Amino acid sequence: MKRTILIIILLSMHCNLCLWAQDSYPVFDKQKVTVQKDWLVTPVNAQAALYQTPEGYLVFTNGLVSRTFTLYPNVASIELEEMQSNTSFLRSVRPEASLTIDGHHFDVGGLDGQPIHNYLLKEWIPNLEANPGAFKMKSYEVEKIKERFPWKKRLEWMPKDLPWPAPGKELVFTYLLDDQAINTLAKRSNMDDRRKVLFFDNFNKLLPEWTLVESKAHNRNSFINEGKVGEIMALANTAVYAEQNFKTGTKVIIAHINPGTDRSSNWGPGIGLVFDSKTIKVNYRSESNEVALYDGKKEREKIKVNETQSIWLRLELKTDKLETSFSLNGIDWQSIGFCGLNANEIPRKVRVGKMDTEGGSNDYQEKGIEGRCRIEAFSMLGDFPSNINDNISSQLAYLKQIEVNVHYELYDNLPVFSKWISVKNQSGQDITINNFKSEILAVYESESTVDKRDRWLYPNITVETDYNFGGMSEEYIYHSSIEWKKDPLYKTQVNYERTAPCLLEVAPKIGPEQTIATGNTFSSFRVWKLLNDSWERERKSLAYRRMMRTIAPWVTENPILMHVRSSDNESVKKAIDQCAEVGFEMVIMTFWSGFEAEDDSPENINRMKKLADYARSKNIALGGYSLLASRSIDAENDVILPEGQRPRFGNSPCVESEWGQEYFRKLYNLYEKTGLSVFEHDGSYPGDLCYSNNHPGHKNVSDSQWKQFKRVADFYKWCRSNGIYLNIPDLYFLNGSNKTGMGYREANWSLPRAQQEIIERQNIYDGTWSKTPSMGWMFVPLVEYQGGGKSATIEPLKDHLPHYEQRLANLFGAGVQACYRGPQLYDTPETKELVMKWVNFYKKHREILDSDIIHVRRPDGRDYDAILHVNPGGKEKGLLMIYNPLDEIINRTLKVNLYYTGLIDKATLIFEDGKSMIYPLNNKGDLLLPVNIKARGTTWFVIE
Repeated sequence: MKRTILIIILLSMHCNLCLWAQDSYPVFDKQKVTVQKDWLVTPVNAQAALYQTPEGYLVFTNGLVSRTFTLYPNVASIELEEMQSNTSFLRSVRPEASLTIDGHHFDVGGLDGQPIHNYLLKEWIPNLEANPGAFKMKSYEVEKIKERFPWKKRLEWMPKDLPWPAPGKELVFTYLLDDQAINTLAKRSNMDDRRKVLFFDNFNKLLPEWTLVESKAHNRNSFINEGKVGEIMALANTAVYAEQNFKTGTKVIIAHINPGTDRSSNWGPGIGLVFDSKTIKVNYRSESNEVALYDGKKEREKIKVNETQSIWLRLELKTDKLETSFSLNGIDWQSIGFCGLNANEIPRKVRVGKMDTEGGSNDYQEKGIEGRCRIEAFSMLGDFPSNINDNISSQLAYLKQIEVNVHYELYDNLPVFSKWISVKNQSGQDITINNFKSEILAVYESESTVDKRDRWLYPNITVETDYNFGGMSEEYIYHSSIEWKKDPLYKTQVNYERTAPCLLEVAPKIGPEQTIATGNTFSSFRVWKLLNDSWERERKSLAYRRMMRTIAPWVTENPILMHVRSSDNESVKKAIDQCAEVGFEMVIMTFWSGFEAEDDSPENINRMKKLADYARSKNIALGGYSLLASRSIDAENDVILPEGQRPRFGNSPCVESEWGQEYFRKLYNLYEKTGLSVFEHDGSYPGDLCYSNNHPGHKNVSDSQWKQFKRVADFYKWCRSNGIYLNIPDLYFLNGSNKTGMGYREANWSLPRAQQEIIERQNIYDGTWSKTPSMGWMFVPLVEYQGGGKSATIEPLKDHLPHYEQRLANLFGAGVQACYRGPQLYDTPETKELVMKWVNFYKKHREILDSDIIHVRRPDGRDYDAILHVNPGGKEKGLLMIYNPLDEIINRTLKVNLYYTGLIDKATLIFEDGKSMIYPLNNKGDLLLPVNIKARGTTWFVIE
């Protein structure tokens, strides 16, 4: 213990870290801390805690997973481990985060100097060095996890109460910039805004310095399109550019280019520098999303980049070479390559636009398709003022008053870390967070592949964030907030082109470009990382579903709901009355019902309040539908995009337009004044950028995505805090939504009834790999929906009782609620009795039916299909649903694995008629079950 304390004190003195008042943490013993039981089956005592090692490292662990940090000479993650399988994920040290403030890029923590990046040895760590320009750790502390936002629980819709916030610990590292970082920043050579401007053009008009070169291959080829200077209209493989004399004293040339709809490769827009003996060109290849460098003799470099709406190209002339680089935001630059220059070799001319392969004016024999691109700005910059470093250091001193906190959460009994950053501005002036990366992890690649791959196997970490939009699938996270990237430092990997995706970066794809007033704090979105202990699909799926129930427990609210198709008082009250009679719990005034969430007239507010009060008196939640995206308002309020681009849903208003702000004001007003407690929000914000400079809620494209998303997410969080149920066909679970589509195509509910039965079970089977039953809805067209006529619908209900029962058995047997769309749930006593039978079945077995599903056999219409609900912590450990789609009896012995029920050696099965029988299990948990299922029938067994 004395040695440990001495090490910490020495590290504190050496790093000039403020580690006063830190607690003494227990010494980490991996063997003792590691949990031995299967956390998915057996209750475990996996408590999150902070430990220390004899070397002075910190270990944040719960016995299932661990993350280890060194504190010297700066904080860095040196281990990330799934402990039960003894799997180490980390292979290389990287910064703990990075961000750009007022145009200045900073790492947060991290160490440099690792000799190779295939693996990380502990003996290397003491020799690694801190980045002198990085934020350095001041202190750290451990706290209990705090709720992200309030949640008003609706326990009547939940199988059991769940804690909020999730139990666990939060570890926070606090960082500041020191004098060394400020001086390092001052000496950076790429601070182009400090250079003398020799020429600048934003192409508001054609300046006399330019000479235009325009291919004659097409009459539309022009550097001035429809009166807009710098907008190039040209065939893909033809040359259109502007040229002028090189300004004496120029050190840096920068062009800001919007690729638009241009689909060139070699002829893509760029910069050309003309010397006496050669032309050097750097350009963007829109066709392949690459930047390329031509050195005057051959094309030397090609670098793959993300598809972008803006790219900056930069050329810097040095004594003996020309350095080229690119940026996707005008702030963070990445090298393309360099070309050697002879002494006194000075360019004669500079070109910007679409040039041929060698930077000239020739066209290719195949001219390609027509497209537009735009040169947004062009500049030639000179040297720095002689006293630049002294002046800059004093001007940048305010940055030392900016505090960066890196937050790590670790949950009890769950192999999941969460992480985010916050930036506290104490500088006395406004600052702008241009962009950030809240997580940078260099992990082991998941496959050894020498050749090029079109589709890679990503590392075995499941990643989720609460900055996710655009659809019903978790895969949209790759479009919004994470990326598995190639690692430019990993030069010794097996892949010949070094393109293995083994570097995880968590960051918004654009922006956020947020101004933070002095005294205020900016917080990033959060990322969750589930370290998997297996590649087996069902086990990974179970772990993901357990994670979602923990970090967004409101997804377990699973009310039985009806979509009433008309919102007049009589129709709504009839629906409320019928729901109350049969045990349904919610009525939604559906799309095309006449419900208008945007009608804030006193008459509508009063009518809705009376209906909500009436529903409440019957213990029914009432609410309605509203459409946000996939509609057009007008040219002033719709999202503005470059020509040729469309919003994701075809049309969409900008959420931060005047209309968008008023729309959300009306929603708050409606739900505050009426007491409605359900909101179905269709076409939620899908991530559309907006290039408008005139909308009141955002400045330009750079902050448009962040601002629009935040307005939507803030409203959903407000709903969650007020107990308003959210039915949203987009992935907003981590911002408060309860349910999204289980996965279906709306047109399928216009197919003949018999086909709908099989498709419905297929959708549930497939959808519950990534969702608990309560997280997704299905659809039951009691009346005609999008066609199909009488053969597709159930009304008159009394005439189709076998089909109606099959739909009820499909849905309630899966624990999946459907939108029963129509004017009524029953039309005769027999129909009412049928509905009540399955509602009562669901409510009696709610806890197990809302539990995870094990996928036994997928529906195909050719044989039985089955799902198994499992809950090892419940009285009912399992519930097996078996369906027979055939016109003949199925009589056979099924093999069903009960491992995830937690049962060992034997299981008691209770048949639907109440009889019970004990069955033996083999050592793998397999049950051999004889079944007899009537033709087109359903049977089920409770397992205890």
